[in-house]
Amino acid sequence: MSLETVIVLDFGAQYSQLIARRVRELGVYCEILPYDTPWSRLVELAPSALILSGGPESTLDPSSPDLDPQILQSGLPILGICYGMQLVARHLGAQLVKLEHREYGPAMLALVGGASPFLAGVPDDSRVWMSHGDSVIRLPAGFTTLASTPRCQVAAMGDAARRIFGVQFHPEVAHTTFGRQILRNFLREIAGLQAQWKMESFVERAVAQIREQVGGAGVICALSGGVDSAVAATLVARAIGEQLTCIFVDHGLLRAGEAQGVVEAFRDQLHLNLVVVDAQARFLSKLAGIDDPERKRIVIGHEFIAVFEEEAAKIAGVGYLVQGTLYPDVIESKTPQSKAGHKIKSHHNVGGLPEQMEFALIEPLRLLFKDEVRVLGRVLGLPDHIVERQPFPGPGLAVRIIGDITQERIEVVRAADAIVRQEIERARLDPKPWQYFAVLTPVRSVGVMGDGRTYGNLVAVRAITSEDGMTADWARLPHELLETISTRIVNEVPGVNRVAYDITSKPPSTVEWE
Repeated sequence: MSLETVIVLDFGAQYSQLIARRVRELGVYCEILPYDTPWSRLVELAPSALILSGGPESTLDPSSPDLDPQILQSGLPILGICYGMQLVARHLGAQLVKLEHREYGPAMLALVGGASPFLAGVPDDSRVWMSHGDSVIRLPAGFTTLASTPRCQVAAMGDAARRIFGVQFHPEVAHTTFGRQILRNFLREIAGLQAQWKMESFVERAVAQIREQVGGAGVICALSGGVDSAVAATLVARAIGEQLTCIFVDHGLLRAGEAQGVVEAFRDQLHLNLVVVDAQARFLSKLAGIDDPERKRIVIGHEFIAVFEEEAAKIAGVGYLVQGTLYPDVIESKTPQSKAGHKIKSHHNVGGLPEQMEFALIEPLRLLFKDEVRVLGRVLGLPDHIVERQPFPGPGLAVRIIGDITQERIEVVRAADAIVRQEIERARLDPKPWQYFAVLTPVRSVGVMGDGRTYGNLVAVRAITSEDGMTADWARLPHELLETISTRIVNEVPGVNRVAYDITSKPPSTVEWE
């Protein structure tokens, strides 16, 4: 039996990856493709249903992203979300208008026109999340209005005969109370799909694809020690065995004790072919005098590749590099696969790569979110102390030092970060923050220590709660815990006399400061 697949066509929404995640949570395999993917390519993938994402543009703008008319003639079940709904409506003859004031935020949903399987289980006055500047005011032929809100005449619409539905709000975000139910209704009741997809299915497909791609070539893996590269390495090792060599580059920007832990875990416990490269002096030299965060990421990405190329030259027949790139990396870096999106920042393993490399990339996790990677790690048999490691950026402490990078500043942030991690882990919080660390700022301030004047560094502490890293809220740590962290950092880390706590969510900020 072939695997049922839902394709999300991405029109540039920051939420496209959440749509895919929600669909997978409901047991249906899902992939995201650019909005202008040729129809011939979609036919090859044999999708069971299509979802058209939201987007930042206006469908009333003639130059805005459009959809292939063959999509609406395909007979496939289709769900349009926000911009996607407006595109469907416009193509099928509806009338749309630009709102005088954009609608952004919560709204209360009112069901219209009797029971519909599309909205089964969704009560009147449930909350939905709006983010749109255009609205449908006259429906296409064959459609009926299924729901409205005080400011949106057509909040949901559908043509049951053609199995085409649309919602003006965002069911994929947690702010929409019954969004999961609406997506479930579309998948089960409208498209008739079953919950077939499990992580074991992903492993089978990924192993087969890796074997087909690699053939008899040698492969090296960029092993950072984080959960992403660990899972990627283990998955590729399952596919090709001794053809894989893992290369761990100690760039001197790791957390306290991390380099030793990586070697022990992967060489001694997982028994992978592991080459360890001490490149601390090399990276520090390359980063000297660079304070621009984008430049830091680019330099680190290029230097990583240079080290890999040198090590690969020592191994016969290497043609591929494995990286633990995830969906959030791809989306935020605005690669060609998400070309309608707005770039947030470059990731060292996406936007930081040189245009010309001596080997091709294998990125087996690029369609997965962080929580899915952890599930995959357990399926592959990785130990908990690896699977449960909190996210750590590839550029390491370089993006947790604001400004110039020196050995002295690295030691300051490393020591402060160790204290933050020790105290939060010792507190056994429930729920435990998703990520937590220290940041060395360029700010210096006057203090008093030992009856004398000091002029020391300001360290910021960051702790967030999140499901997938795409959105996050600051963690409400107990005041007593924050006091302990602050006291220890000021007393134990030379040159620091002030500690601040970051209480900014994502958006508007990102998780990392750089």
